[in-house]
Amino acid sequence: MANTEPKPGKLPGTYLQFIQKYPELGEAHEQVAKAVDAVGPLDRKTCELIKVGLSVGAGLESAVRSHVRRAMQHGATPEEIEQAVLLAMNTLGFPRTVAAWSWARVQIERGVD
Repeated sequence: MANTEPKPGKLPGTYLQFIQKYPELGEAHEQVAKAVDAVGPLDRKTCELIKVGLSVGAGLESAVRSHVRRAMQHGATPEEIEQAVLLAMNTLGFPRTVAAWSWARVQIERGVD
């Protein structure tokens, strides 16, 4: 399985502060993430596209951008990412979808670096 660890420097500052203060919780979080990744048959790209949709639903801008970047690292095209965002429209509404689309576009334009 490909390395799914985020690149150094790509983690949000608040997250880094949290795990520095509570390293045992950071480690537990990482272990759960690894266990969930290993449970099913979905490939990494599909998992990241699903996480894009979940992040849209939760209204989490930084998570949308993070999972867009990770989806691209695992071969997702801009069109696949945009569809993952647009699927939210009937459930979450037009304003949330457009906002999330703009967050995704920023990351798509930045690329994976």
